[in-house]
Amino acid sequence: MRRLLTVLAAGVPLAAAVYLPTASAESQDGSAATTFACTAPSVKAPTGTKVESVTAVSQEGGTITGTGALGGSVSGVPAYCEVTVTLTHPGDGDHAKVRTWLPVTGWNGRFQGIGGAAYLAGDNGVGLGTAVKNGYAAVSTDAGVGDALDTTWALNSEGQVNTALLKNFASRSQHEAAVVGKDVVNGIYGKGPAYSYFTGCSTGGRQGYMEAQRYPDDYDGILADAPAVNWDEFEVATLWPQVVMGNEKNYPSKCEFDAFTNAAVKACDSLDGVKDGLVNDPSRCDFDPRRLIGTKVVCEGKELTITAADATVVRKIWDGPRTTYGSKLWPGVPIGADISALAGVNGPDADGNVTGAPFKVPADWVKLWVAKDPSLDISKITYSRFTQLFKQSQAEYDKVIGTDDPDLSGFRASGGKLLTWHGQADQYIPTQGTVKYREQVEREMGGTERVDDFYRLFLAPGTNHCGLNGFDGSADGLAALTAWVEHGKAPRTLPATLINDSQQSVTRDLCSYPQVSRYKGYGDPAVASSFTCISPSRH
Repeated sequence: MRRLLTVLAAGVPLAAAVYLPTASAESQDGSAATTFACTAPSVKAPTGTKVESVTAVSQEGGTITGTGALGGSVSGVPAYCEVTVTLTHPGDGDHAKVRTWLPVTGWNGRFQGIGGAAYLAGDNGVGLGTAVKNGYAAVSTDAGVGDALDTTWALNSEGQVNTALLKNFASRSQHEAAVVGKDVVNGIYGKGPAYSYFTGCSTGGRQGYMEAQRYPDDYDGILADAPAVNWDEFEVATLWPQVVMGNEKNYPSKCEFDAFTNAAVKACDSLDGVKDGLVNDPSRCDFDPRRLIGTKVVCEGKELTITAADATVVRKIWDGPRTTYGSKLWPGVPIGADISALAGVNGPDADGNVTGAPFKVPADWVKLWVAKDPSLDISKITYSRFTQLFKQSQAEYDKVIGTDDPDLSGFRASGGKLLTWHGQADQYIPTQGTVKYREQVEREMGGTERVDDFYRLFLAPGTNHCGLNGFDGSADGLAALTAWVEHGKAPRTLPATLINDSQQSVTRDLCSYPQVSRYKGYGDPAVASSFTCISPSRH
């Protein structure tokens, strides 16, 4: 995962990180079934599908190397049985592969569904291997689409949206994977799982929320982090930095963007009562980028002066997209996040010209699904055209892939638990979008306390996209979730290791939203016990 972020920082647009849950828990039954045969089980086709094939292959385990753009690896994976079920929806011409990995020995009695990243619908092997290593039987689906940055499936030969594959990616394939995976577990072990969990971050986080909203009986617990909910809105919104630079005819370098970010972090660091290199609540940070006008910064050996035009670009990016009349469309890049991730630039070329380098995930969404024009020039999108594209995406895709239905009554009635953490310096998915969804759920379902009974959100200061998966800190959300589901221990805080602006590790107990962390006034700021969670009204 660190390799992925390094590549992203270098300006190569790869997808968001796969989710790698690391928690293992005590076995529910001591061992798997007494007899284990890795043979193709009988699988019942989920409603609306046809089973095209079922295969079973014994795998030795060892080191699993992740496929595709995400790569990665996991070692020490025990022997497992890999069952692959290929499904099709009659008349749609699709072929979705559902892979279930089952440990030969040491099954802990649990089942884990694993989500995807960017346009990858499922896991690339590393998550499945990690789950098996920790005793889980695990399932993932490719939904019949491609790798993380593969969008060749978006449009058909007539240039129209491939609605069947979009539906697979958006919702139905994850549910079908849950049904098939549990069927396979029962066929191989002779018994079903005692508990079922779903884990995912980014696209995987959105898929987890989709399961809670549309298929509330699939999983007992869902760990859905940095979730790409409000997909139809935020994907367009994350093109805003490119639109701003294009319309303002100004392309600051990463070094200049970093100067603004560092200044804001320094100015707002003490809002939680202590200077510790972490901005506890970026939404309260009112740093004005115009304060840097005239400041000298050294970028690649050259001294540059921050201009009023630079400050305007940063102000608009932090503020987020608005209509030409000033109405707010969506939250902007959080203060403290790496602005250059979405405001990437190319150049200068031989003539000294600098151009924008859009992040491929939102660029492809707008080009292919919204405009339905692969040749659309992002650099020429005006502010008014941006508003039109934003509203068009809402109108066409909210019900398909928005994944923002606040009615979770079915999930609550099923006894399910939903746990989410989201980095407050997320450079790809604005954190406030997740906060907005949580607030909508509270309004829909009776307030904070009633929602806390089954759904808890934790915000991680200074943490980037999917960062607590080990490359910008860590947190064991799956352990907290299993304790909640199986023992009724609702997590009041989520213990985490964070990385401050000096690249030092500090411990912090993340507070359950809407509570916020506040320094007690004494103790080591690098230690979690020096902070307490309080109501935001007292902050």
